[in-house]
Amino acid sequence: MTTPLELVRKKRTEAVGRIVSKGYLASARVYVGMATCEIAAGSKDVMAVFQKAMDEGLANVYLSQKGCAGRCNLEPTVEVIMTGKNPVKYGKVTPRRAEAIIERHIKNGQVIDEWVID
Repeated sequence: MTTPLELVRKKRTEAVGRIVSKGYLASARVYVGMATCEIAAGSKDVMAVFQKAMDEGLANVYLSQKGCAGRCNLEPTVEVIMTGKNPVKYGKVTPRRAEAIIERHIKNGQVIDEWVID
C-alpha cells in the first residue's frame, strides 16, 4: 500500500519532470509575438525559424508565443530572456533576422543593439 507521503513524492517527481520536459527551466526563453496583427506582419515565418533551429538541435531553449505588445509599427517582435540577463525585445524581426538572433544572441550572448526596442 502506498503511503500519503510516497504519493506526494511521486506527484512531485512527475510535476518536476513535466516542467523540465517542457523547457520551463531552459537557460534561454524566446517569445514570438503571435497576435493577429503580428501574424499578418510575418510572425509565423519568424516562429518557424526558431522552431526549425530547435528541431535541428538548438538546446536549452524554451520557445513560446506571446500576445499583443501594442507595438504594431515594430512587428513582428521577439523577446529573448537569458538566465541572469535583462530581457531583450527585438522589433521588425524577419526570418533572416531570426537566424541572426539565434546565432549571435542565443548561441553567443551578443545582443544585436540595432534591432532592440524599448
